Amino acid sequence: MGGAEITESQTKNYSQLWLRYRPAEGDMLKGYRAVIQQVCCLSRSFIIGNAAAELQQGLRVLTGNPVALVSRADRDGSVILGTLENVRSYLPEDRFASIQDLGPEGYLIGSISHEGKNATLITSCGDAGVLYGAFHFLRLMQTGKPIEGLWLRESPAAPLRMLNHWDDLNGYIERGYAGSSLWEWQNLPETVSPRYRDHARLCASLGINALVLNNVNADPRILRADYLEKVAVLAGIFREWGIQTYLSANFGAPMRPSDTPDKMKRWGGIGNLDTADPLDPQVEAWWTAKVNEIYALIPDFGGFLVKADSEGMPGPRKYKRSHLDGANMLARALKPQGGNLIWRAFVYGSSDDRARDAYDEFTPLDGKFLDNVILQIKNGPLDFQPCEPFTPLFGSMPKTRLSLEFQIAKEYLGHSSTAAYLGPMWHTILQTDTYAEGEGSSIARMLKGELQEHRIECIAGVTNTGDEPGWCGNALNPANWYAFGRLAWNPDLAPEVIAEEWTAMTFSCGADAQRIIREILLKSYDAVVNYSMPLGLNFLCDWNHYDPKPEMRAAYHHADTTGLGVNRTATGSKAVEQYHLERAAIWSDREKIPLQYLLWFHHVPWHDTLPTGRSLWTELKARYAAGVAVVDEMLAEWTKLEGELDPEIYKEEVAKFEEEKRLARKWSEACLKYFSQFAE
Repeated sequence: MGGAEITESQTKNYSQLWLRYRPAEGDMLKGYRAVIQQVCCLSRSFIIGNAAAELQQGLRVLTGNPVALVSRADRDGSVILGTLENVRSYLPEDRFASIQDLGPEGYLIGSISHEGKNATLITSCGDAGVLYGAFHFLRLMQTGKPIEGLWLRESPAAPLRMLNHWDDLNGYIERGYAGSSLWEWQNLPETVSPRYRDHARLCASLGINALVLNNVNADPRILRADYLEKVAVLAGIFREWGIQTYLSANFGAPMRPSDTPDKMKRWGGIGNLDTADPLDPQVEAWWTAKVNEIYALIPDFGGFLVKADSEGMPGPRKYKRSHLDGANMLARALKPQGGNLIWRAFVYGSSDDRARDAYDEFTPLDGKFLDNVILQIKNGPLDFQPCEPFTPLFGSMPKTRLSLEFQIAKEYLGHSSTAAYLGPMWHTILQTDTYAEGEGSSIARMLKGELQEHRIECIAGVTNTGDEPGWCGNALNPANWYAFGRLAWNPDLAPEVIAEEWTAMTFSCGADAQRIIREILLKSYDAVVNYSMPLGLNFLCDWNHYDPKPEMRAAYHHADTTGLGVNRTATGSKAVEQYHLERAAIWSDREKIPLQYLLWFHHVPWHDTLPTGRSLWTELKARYAAGVAVVDEMLAEWTKLEGELDPEIYKEEVAKFEEEKRLARKWSEACLKYFSQFAE
């Protein structure tokens, strides 16, 4: 049986995050001790071995008692692990069939009695499901929930739940704010950092089942034989936690290396061809050979993620070919091996309104991609802005496999200097009704497969991890990694519930202190939106995507003496017409549109009265002031935690809040000063 001891690196706080087990207390501790005596593992695989080892060590800490790892449930208090075929004798026959429909990643956690002995059964049709069930059981105990009388059945919403690392081969992370890359390419394959396993363990605890290792602005060298040997080592570690490995591929990889110096190495490949034309048979043959080479090393390789013809990346347009030509060529190379081709829909520059471009480019191609192509679409029509409406491609491409892309890294939300908890933003996007199949056609329902014609099969998050001791550059930022994983599994989870779980699992402090942390998290996102880009404003930032610079972004806010905001209605760019009629009708109507999207879709006169009873200019000033005030409140609340938290974490977060205070004032003052020249 495959097993895994917790590594030395996990004795340090930075490696534990929400998996830093602590003893239960009071009546709950007594209840746990009564239910748990040993872990019985009935299946033999590396994945289930990791589940058993995690349970044994976690339960030992949570109960404060020794917990043996055995192969027979011969006493009361066994936690029994195994796939459905191994545990059949422990299940009543009338309940066996109801578990088969959970799939290989779904699981049952049930309180049972077998031969007069009480036990807890964790089972699934597949190894990964058993692992996820084990982490769920531990989460119940970490959050102080009862573990008696259980009969929990869960399955993931999206089949593919993926983290996208934007890591370069030189260790730099594009849009990374927590140090350098975790992947020490210079030391692989000989030397393996224990943090690779730590990372896989944390991902598996959330049900994340796929990782893209490298930047979408891909260096073609990642596909060279020497790097593929390094990737194979990482894939072997991730495999034991139910995680598939993917790579970002440079579309120009078949070409000869370029003689032109380019630090990104975007042009010029690793091959021997003079072209990357997707309709050239030599190009497809090159990719087919490369795919076969990869699968010989990594039999469960997931496939490629490709950014093409966007922001300087090579693509099929150079050869007067379409995205369809490029994606299907790569998909044909992957298909015999069972691999996916994930093609990013992040393109712009074809119209006067960037928010229109992806829809205009890709909807004519619906139904024409091969069945192993997944079109990856950002959550909003622009670029991970603090508050965007959902992309109209969701609900408009019923014949294409789709992926929803969120950004966990806070590129436009203050990087790692802010507390911004993104659960509320993602929840709003997931629950917004697209009206694709009538009322009730939310993106969450698309992820869960509940709509007849529209399906989202993958949810991807651009990760916020780096090699800093705390993983994410800020003690509160792991909440976003956690929230992404939980919502990928269950998109209906409320952000309040997720924040409560994460806080309870992460911090060793009393109930009042945990309440303070939760309240900080739940107000932090709105604070950033208000002091930076409220009411649907976007792209008011400098090129660094951190400091305010509205004067260089006129195309995105259209401020003039008549008003503020971009008219995307029927009298403007008509971008609102890309949505289904019912949704477009709401967002086109100044009286019905939520204020959070007002200036996204409407150019509003400065002195028009809003539903709040204030003029636009007065409301804008109030929002900026409110954002600044909430940051002050969050710092004041955090200072109440002195003595309740690890002193190092407490002090680091005080410094982060002080930094956010400066940032909030800078944004508020710069934007109001700029807009005042038009409004006053």
